[in-house]
Amino acid sequence: MTPNNFTLKPPQFVNKQAVFEKILLDLKGEKTLAVDTEANSLYAYREQVCLIQISSSTKDYILDPLALEDISPLGEIFSNPGIEKIFHASEYDILIMYDEYQFGFRNLFDTMLAAQILGRNKLGLDALLEEIVGIQVNKKYQRANWGKRPLPEDMLQYAQMDTHYLLKIRHALAAELEKKGLTPIATEDFSRACRVHRQDREERLAPYWRINGARKLPPQKAAVLIKLFEYREQVARKRNQPVFKVFSSQTLLSLAEQCPTSPQQLLKLDLVGKNVLRRHTEGLVQAISAGLASDPVRPPRRERADDSFFAREKALRDWRKQTAQKMNVNSAVVLPRELLYALVSTNPANGQELAKVLADVPWRLERFGEDILSILTKASISRSAE
Repeated sequence: MTPNNFTLKPPQFVNKQAVFEKILLDLKGEKTLAVDTEANSLYAYREQVCLIQISSSTKDYILDPLALEDISPLGEIFSNPGIEKIFHASEYDILIMYDEYQFGFRNLFDTMLAAQILGRNKLGLDALLEEIVGIQVNKKYQRANWGKRPLPEDMLQYAQMDTHYLLKIRHALAAELEKKGLTPIATEDFSRACRVHRQDREERLAPYWRINGARKLPPQKAAVLIKLFEYREQVARKRNQPVFKVFSSQTLLSLAEQCPTSPQQLLKLDLVGKNVLRRHTEGLVQAISAGLASDPVRPPRRERADDSFFAREKALRDWRKQTAQKMNVNSAVVLPRELLYALVSTNPANGQELAKVLADVPWRLERFGEDILSILTKASISRSAE
């Protein structure tokens, strides 16, 4: 860190269960807490939450979930509507804590979402720290391995900075939201951020179909891709490495497309990372041979939208852009992408149907509902008249 007149009391590093249980009493008495996490996704096959940073108005705590026996009592704090939780870019933190601990959240303030709603071009925490607090961030540990122990003091200090000033940033952004009349939109988006958002259809797809280009493979080569994918998973699990550090997904796709059946054929291919491939030629060739000997697998088809879908999409996008310009906000603030596509897909025909789609955003429903219905109706009539 290279802040101006930077002096911070060191955070309390909590890796003993008895100490954790004592500070829980203090945390439960707070009205506002800043929260962040650090994980080891760049260094492990299955990522883990390695640190949980929590700051109150007076203290900074860094919890070590790798050492603590049971952190489940934090769930009571995170789900307590009487305690506001401040995050910056909460989506990943909420998702990873849900996956690992099944934590749910209520009463959230996301400083990145607030900055986006306010129309800022720079949404990173470092930009807000510099603008609002007057400090500059050294990103030395941005890609650090937070799973290693012991953690040096400068890494703990780096982690501390992610929450220490969030309360100050939150108050500054909240005042600006109120001044510009954008608090209702922010409140809706903070409430929506508390949920674990996943792309439902993509989540139902097997992970190998999510590789760009995989669903264009012919059935026999698709079977080869599956065997190559399984081989990569096996190697990554054994080494406790992220899969991308074994082979890239595009390397797997290229091998499936070309199907070399001998080490010589494989090493003649023009692929990135030949030295790595050389160490795995036997395993890769065996996987390819197994795929060629397997039953063909037909990749799932992508759903194809009809012309009326695209007509509604364009009409809503045009309206959203014009409305955003009038409000001097980003288009996504007027109507978030997932809601836009929910409206385009369901094509509500009346206020009752529209209210179901926009049930989570009552302010937007009241403010924009009539406009949205009108736009969708006109788009449908225009398309059917062609």
